[in-house]
Amino acid sequence: MPNSLTGSCLCGDIRFSLKDDFSAFYFCHCRQCQQISGSSNASNLFTTPSNIQWLQGKEKLIRYDYPNRSFSKSFCAQCGSGMPLVTKSGKALLVPAGSLDQAPKSVFPTKNIFCAEKVDWFEAAVQAPSVDGFPE
Repeated sequence: MPNSLTGSCLCGDIRFSLKDDFSAFYFCHCRQCQQISGSSNASNLFTTPSNIQWLQGKEKLIRYDYPNRSFSKSFCAQCGSGMPLVTKSGKALLVPAGSLDQAPKSVFPTKNIFCAEKVDWFEAAVQAPSVDGFPE
């Protein structure tokens, strides 16, 4: 039986739980994911649409459906944190990896997708020195 995971937005207004039962974990490098995340890529897990229990704040979710493309974003109305959503097709629950309070154990990143749109500086960022906090 899969373990349970919890997740929340940055301000804590929205909380959810789900089973650690994911079918895929993608790093998406498409231009829309760059714009909506403000980063080089979005990190999304996929599971079944019924695999979520909203514990608090579901009414504070806002959903944006990108016109003419199968692309959506769900976020907290207070802090803007990305939150889980059922895809437009209704076939999957997309869970932003950063919204989880614990790392999933059922899956690790499986694919980098839309790599033709990857930002030029992504590989340099991966190779940059790592520090545990702000650089000195």
